Amino acid sequence: MEKIDIKSLQLDQLKEYVSSLGAKAFVAGQIYTWLHEKCVDSFDEMTNISKPLREKLKEECYITTLSIRKKQVSKDGTIKYLYQLADGNCIETVLMRYEHGNSICVSCQVGCRMGCTFCASTQHGKVRDLTASEILQQLYHTEKDIGERVSNIVMMGIGEPLDNFDNAIAFIRIISSPQGKNISQRNISLSTCGIVPKIYELAQLKLGITLSISLHATTTEKRKVTMPITNAYSVEELLKACRDYAKTTGRRISFEYTMIKGVNDTDEDALRLSQLLKGMISHVNLIPLNPVDGSAYTQSDDRAIKAFQKKLTDLHVNATIRRRLGQDISAACGQLRNENR
Repeated sequence: MEKIDIKSLQLDQLKEYVSSLGAKAFVAGQIYTWLHEKCVDSFDEMTNISKPLREKLKEECYITTLSIRKKQVSKDGTIKYLYQLADGNCIETVLMRYEHGNSICVSCQVGCRMGCTFCASTQHGKVRDLTASEILQQLYHTEKDIGERVSNIVMMGIGEPLDNFDNAIAFIRIISSPQGKNISQRNISLSTCGIVPKIYELAQLKLGITLSISLHATTTEKRKVTMPITNAYSVEELLKACRDYAKTTGRRISFEYTMIKGVNDTDEDALRLSQLLKGMISHVNLIPLNPVDGSAYTQSDDRAIKAFQKKLTDLHVNATIRRRLGQDISAACGQLRNENR
């Protein structure tokens, strides 16, 4: 019998499983606390669980673990981890320090199949999805390593969260559970390149998270060049889904816009962007392009980025320029990979 990934079970699923073993429902809550608040790595550490039940859990379940393969610390305090999974695959996770607390950027897949031409994560394609427990362990293990609490989560690391929909949603529900880390869903951002049907599906869940759309272009033809997902869903279809999401959830959408010299940084682009977002509760996050080996693109110069921001502001679009963190250790946006370098 294939063993159960117990750390990926949501509380109601764990209650059902524990009940099938003949234990009381409250015991599931105790196990859940051990797994997600105390973050133990073995059943033997669950000292208030009876020994016979612990032995049964060992027989039928496993607790996901990962290990640090490499750790790099940036001059700005950002930490990048190369985590090795149980099957030998590797992913990268980034810890960022801000005045308001620690933020973590987690990966959702080993590799990525979306093919965005300015992103390192997709250069070798997708290997596999991460389980909910493997996404959780990135946060749990990082907290243990730094000895501090993480208060904010961005699902913007390696992989496309909506291409791993069920595991991404399970992660969000578990990490925000009062019986676990209890991180508010308002402190979680999920970034997607725009898998339109999944945006509609996500809207129906009415989660409290922030949806971040990696837009990066203002026309379908321009976006096709850098983001192949646009061959399946046009900019117009994507924005229609975003408007539905905002209406259904009442949540503001963040639009990520990487500034690429000579590609998407003109006054005309800014005007089109303002027209696309007109009437929608939204925010534009301008991201200076970070260098990626093998990419032919270069960053818009600082003056052009500031001019683009001012143009948007003049057009009544809320826009900010993202602060760069961890670029010296290749930990910035678009630079994460799944290989051991």
